[in-house]
Amino acid sequence: MAKPARASFVCQNCGGASQRWVGKCPSCGEWNTLVEETAAAPPPGSGMSRQSRGRAVTLETLAARGEAPPRMPTGNAEVDRVTGGGIVPGSALLIGGEPGIGKSTLLLQLCASLAATGRRTLYFSGEEAAAQVRLRAERLGLSDAPVLLASETNLSNILATLGEDRRADLVVIDSIQTLWADALDAAPGTVSQVRAATGSLIRYAKQSGAAMLLVGHVTKDGQLAGPKVVEHMVDTVLSFEGDRGHPFRILRAVKNRFGATDEIGVFEMAQQGLREVSNPSELFLGDRDAKAPGAAVFAGVEGTRPLLVEIQALVAPSVLGTPRRAVVGWDTNRLSMLLAVLDARCGVSLAQHDVYLNVAGGLKITEPAADLAAAAALLSSLSGDALPSDHVYFGEISLSGAVRAAGHMTTRLKEAQKLGFKRAVVPAAGDLEAGATRIGLERLSHLKELAESVGPCH
Repeated sequence: MAKPARASFVCQNCGGASQRWVGKCPSCGEWNTLVEETAAAPPPGSGMSRQSRGRAVTLETLAARGEAPPRMPTGNAEVDRVTGGGIVPGSALLIGGEPGIGKSTLLLQLCASLAATGRRTLYFSGEEAAAQVRLRAERLGLSDAPVLLASETNLSNILATLGEDRRADLVVIDSIQTLWADALDAAPGTVSQVRAATGSLIRYAKQSGAAMLLVGHVTKDGQLAGPKVVEHMVDTVLSFEGDRGHPFRILRAVKNRFGATDEIGVFEMAQQGLREVSNPSELFLGDRDAKAPGAAVFAGVEGTRPLLVEIQALVAPSVLGTPRRAVVGWDTNRLSMLLAVLDARCGVSLAQHDVYLNVAGGLKITEPAADLAAAAALLSSLSGDALPSDHVYFGEISLSGAVRAAGHMTTRLKEAQKLGFKRAVVPAAGDLEAGATRIGLERLSHLKELAESVGPCH
């Protein structure tokens, strides 16, 4: 007699299991996230059943050379840059982003671009009806694209559709949280359903050679919803970021088994959908006011792409007992550290001032080399004097106040020179290619040197 399926309570935030319901998850501490789920039997052929005896596998050495994985160019230069040259057939990609950021628009344009080259692309929509997807395609001017479309959420029906005809080159599932499997007694979007659907689709992709592109929801903290194991199962995890108040969108690789994870793709949301931005520096600097104090141009690098962006600061006297510190597009802890270094090492105190820092264009910067540009913007706003409009800044600031070298210095300077900047304020340390650029250099070894030339007492 078969044993009845055992039920357990699974946290929808972290995937932790409990034998009984409790209000607070024992694993992650979130409240009211435990949902009762029934454990399903292991799928046939998974090797987890007691009858499976297994077979010996062939062992190889590390010296064995393998060929580079083939690539499938998407026709979109920004997507190809982020994925490492194109999508690898048989791979599984997971893309996440805030609701309304443009994920479905990007994927529909991607499917149309591949279909135009003769590739067979399938688009399964679980959140919208087929008529709604057609309306979006009509707005984007893609009505004539030979993309095969279906509105379906049943996992068995999707797998049956994929197996009845010739192999597809690209399959888009929008989104993985809407799928449900008959064998599981759980609601769509729960941990067990998402895990089972992802595993079945990845298994199909590996066996057939079709590229599988899954759309994932995100939580209020910006993390991909569902169990963390899903991110481990797929080959590539992409994050689609942006601010609805700005037209720019950033596609970033969080994980990539076939390429680098430090590349970004820049898009602009236009009337005809997402438009590729080949030179984002010109757009991020297009509307800047060169005569306003508190604005410094940071020469950054995202992957292999140099990127110039304006960092804006506003320092104003505070009437509060605890002055405000507001940051958009940068790390709040990094700003607190920078203010402490200015006070302790340079004698510039902002303890009685409200401080606001913003990265123009809705871009998020995580590079430590932005410290020097942020410090210059803060000192400029405090003194009320605008920085020279033809200067760029980059360099990491240590707790001692020393300005440390940044990587890819020559690449940053070449981009600044191409955009018409005449002088760069850079760390004293760091090697530069001789004769690579004609831009003037101002070398700094300590933050105090910048405070003396830009600060309120210069």
